[in-house]
Amino acid sequence: MNLQKVAIIGAGGFAREVLDVFDAVNAVQPRFDVQGYIVDAQYGKPGTLINDKPILGSLEWFQDKPDCAGICAVGASHVRFQLVNRAKALGVHFCSVIHPNAVMSRWVTIGDGTIITAGCVLTNQIKVGNHVHLNLDCTVGHDVIFGDFTTLSPGVHVSGNVTFEQGCFVGTGVNLIEKRTIGAWSIIGAGTTITKDVPANSTVVGVPGKVVKTREANWHLE
Repeated sequence: MNLQKVAIIGAGGFAREVLDVFDAVNAVQPRFDVQGYIVDAQYGKPGTLINDKPILGSLEWFQDKPDCAGICAVGASHVRFQLVNRAKALGVHFCSVIHPNAVMSRWVTIGDGTIITAGCVLTNQIKVGNHVHLNLDCTVGHDVIFGDFTTLSPGVHVSGNVTFEQGCFVGTGVNLIEKRTIGAWSIIGAGTTITKDVPANSTVVGVPGKVVKTREANWHLE
């Protein structure tokens, strides 16, 4: 059987959960051969086992393995952006993985490197970009657009016609009403209710959500 080889970039808690997603997919129909985890040297020693999979090494591990895809399991949108761009510079290609318990209509499109975990529900005419994370039990209404590197933490509820620009990070239990735009590289704190558009590079918290911090443009590159 010709399985897709894949290495998980990152080795933290979410990386272990992503391994669970691959295991769940393979339990239904074997599709992936997870090689292990990719981390910079200061974060783990090659050969160390994490949930029965080894740390393989740093991103350079990919260089002589063109048949192995990557998937970045680092939750912070800006860190994921940096790691993915480093990997792309080495010629790494990416796969996506969707938990078999996720519910999606056939009117959902999904980019490369995206992770959709258990319990997520996505309805109609939804566009999910590249390297997007939808964590446990998120619900997504019709006509939602996810820009690349968007992160939804567990239990986020998104009403219809919401647009997430690139790199948005949405905390646990956030609720978003319909027809809002969430600006690029913004951060929404856990438990917030979004009733207005969110400016780019801002941090929003509260019920209803209010801007409490604004960062300089391109802060995610630092």
